[in-house]
Amino acid sequence: MKYHPFIGVALLGAALLLSISSSYAQKNLPVRIDRWLSIQRVSGNVNYQRRSVSRSAKLGDRLEAIGDGVSTGSNSSATLLVDTGVGTIDILEKTKLWIQTLEVASDYGRITRLQVPQGQVRLKLRRFTHRGSRLEIQTPAGWSGVRGTEFGLVVHPNGKTGLATLEGAVVSEGQGQTVTVNAGFQNFTIPGEPPSAPVPLRNDSSLQYELQQEIDRGVRKIRLVGRVDPVNTVTVDGKPKTTDRDGRFDASYFASSRLRIQVVVTTPLGKTESYDLALR
Repeated sequence: MKYHPFIGVALLGAALLLSISSSYAQKNLPVRIDRWLSIQRVSGNVNYQRRSVSRSAKLGDRLEAIGDGVSTGSNSSATLLVDTGVGTIDILEKTKLWIQTLEVASDYGRITRLQVPQGQVRLKLRRFTHRGSRLEIQTPAGWSGVRGTEFGLVVHPNGKTGLATLEGAVVSEGQGQTVTVNAGFQNFTIPGEPPSAPVPLRNDSSLQYELQQEIDRGVRKIRLVGRVDPVNTVTVDGKPKTTDRDGRFDASYFASSRLRIQVVVTTPLGKTESYDLALR
C-alpha cells in the first residue's frame, strides 16, 4: 500500500489533539475531597443519626452526608470538630443538629451548611484561608453565616433565634434582609420577619417577674408574668417557654400555699441562672 503524506499529517494531528484533550481533562477533573464533622466529646444522652440508623453517639462518629445528625437530651451535650480543624461546635442540651450541605468551592474552600431546628449551639472557628469557605446555620427564623468567629446561637420554641457574637462577625439573614452582628453585639430574628438591629452584648441571665393572683371561673389561680433579655431562652418547671420580642412570657398555676416554680434563664453564650420562686 502506498503511503500518502496527508494521512501521516492527519494521524499526527489527531494524536496531538487527543493528547491536548487528555491533558485538559486531567487538569479539570474534579478532585474528591472528603468532608465530615466528627464527634470529639459526649456527655449524657446524645443520639447519633446516620442515614436510617439511630443509636447512642460515640467518640469518633462522623457526620458525612446530608441528613446525618446529632441530638442531645436533658443535661447532655456534645462537641463536633470541623474536618479541616478550623474549629469546634458545642451542642448543648435539648438540641438537634444535622447536615444540610458539605461542599468544596472552586478554590477548594469548604462550604458547610448545618440545620438547627431547636436548641443551642456555640461555635469557635478560626478565620478561613480560602475566600470560598463559609459555614452557615439555618434555623426556623433564617440563616447565620460566618467565616471565622466565636458566637452562640439559641432557637426558641417558636423558632425565634437569639445570637451573640464574642469575636469576629456573624451575618444574620431573614426575609431576604441581612444584618451583620459584630463582636460585642447581639440580636434576634423572629420567623417571618427580618433580623432585629444589633445591640451591645449583655450576656444577662437576670429575670424580672411578678406573681399575680386572679380568679378564673371561680377558681383562684396564680399567674407568673416574667421578662428576660429577648435573646435568652426560658424554661419553667423544665418546659421551654416562648418569649415575645420584648422577652416577656407567662404561666398559670392553681393557687397553693406550697406553690414552687423553677425558672431557668440561658443566654446564647451558655450562661445559665436558675430561680426558685415561691408564693408569699
